[in-house]
Amino acid sequence: MLFLYSLGLRLYALLLQLVASFVPKAARWVEGRQGLLPRIQNALRQETAPLAWFHCASLGEFEQGRPLMEAYAAQFPQHKIVLTFFSPSGYEVRQNWPGAAYVFYLPLDTAANARAFLDAVRPRLAVFVKYEFWYYYLTELHNRQIPTISVSAIFRPEQNFFRPWGGFFKRILGRFTHIFTQNDESVRLLQQVGLTQASKAGDTRFDTVVRTAAAPPRPLPIVEAFVQDRAPVFIIGSSWPEDLPVLSPLLQQYQQQLRFIVAPHEISETNLRLVEQALPGQVVRYSQADAATVGQSRVLLMDNVGLLSQLYRFGQYAYIGGAFGKGLHNTLEAAAFGLPLFFGPTYGKFQEAQDLVALNCAFPVQQPSDLLRSFAYLYHDESARLRVLDDSLEYVHQSSGATDRIMRWLKGNVVNQ
Repeated sequence: MLFLYSLGLRLYALLLQLVASFVPKAARWVEGRQGLLPRIQNALRQETAPLAWFHCASLGEFEQGRPLMEAYAAQFPQHKIVLTFFSPSGYEVRQNWPGAAYVFYLPLDTAANARAFLDAVRPRLAVFVKYEFWYYYLTELHNRQIPTISVSAIFRPEQNFFRPWGGFFKRILGRFTHIFTQNDESVRLLQQVGLTQASKAGDTRFDTVVRTAAAPPRPLPIVEAFVQDRAPVFIIGSSWPEDLPVLSPLLQQYQQQLRFIVAPHEISETNLRLVEQALPGQVVRYSQADAATVGQSRVLLMDNVGLLSQLYRFGQYAYIGGAFGKGLHNTLEAAAFGLPLFFGPTYGKFQEAQDLVALNCAFPVQQPSDLLRSFAYLYHDESARLRVLDDSLEYVHQSSGATDRIMRWLKGNVVNQ
């Protein structure tokens, strides 16, 4: 199995090299790893401070690990953080994040790379966020007796770890010093296969969204002018082209009653034009909007990045994209403001989405009529919408605290030893 694992990774890297000339994301993945280990070695050669290594697959996992990194830095200011990413979408956005002293791509998981990387970094602690399970890195960390934890992890019975043939994958998990899960079911699954070094801490993203919602709002003059007439605002966050067919009838029916703010997941001219074509009418792009005239439009199309978490405070309803494709995007940012949520059918891998649906605070849809029906119920019954607001806020606040629980464990079991 180890041979197949290594072969699969090498074939993956080879495939990315082959398609790099016409797939920009693949090109960035390949370019980012050219001469990577020497760059890491040179950057860290004269570093004498204690280092903690945090690894995130991409931008979503970074946001999941961010509150823990910030808490660690505050608790141990004499330490420095080394942050690595697997994906370009994480590295390119956060390569200059001031919370980390060093930000790198993660070299491909091979025995030689793991040894060279750890020789260079010499971490006092290693933290892997959510789904990152790399055999050679975890084995080398285990052999060097470097405390290694997984945070905000979530497991399901159908995963390879729990299959009859899953011994190799179970051994990977066995390399962790401790696994902090999002829910009790994940702990039970791990214990059933003999992995007892696990406990429920919750999802650290709750801590981020609670803090964001409570922070002083960032001034956004264009958005503030757009919503000045106090018409109800429907936020469409992280939309994909696959989401547009279910959204278009709602916008057409309610365009005169509501204002819509649309933030596509990927900002490109092609995607922006798809939104404009699918949602015809009074659409203005954020970069082209003027505070004096933006109120004349009914749809504000966000053609920038980094503002979505701030936009939800303007809304009364939210649609979260991705669940008609690879998977649902972040629902907690909107739930932290008490917004009723709508999204597509692919949400089963996300504990918070399942919880919000069970609480009748989120409404999965499969076709336009589902969205129209669920929205009309809340739009015409203000007491129902306010009940969702109260229940969402209660759920988010009761679910926070994972960062503090993990930090207490670290202080007691690792850092002060």
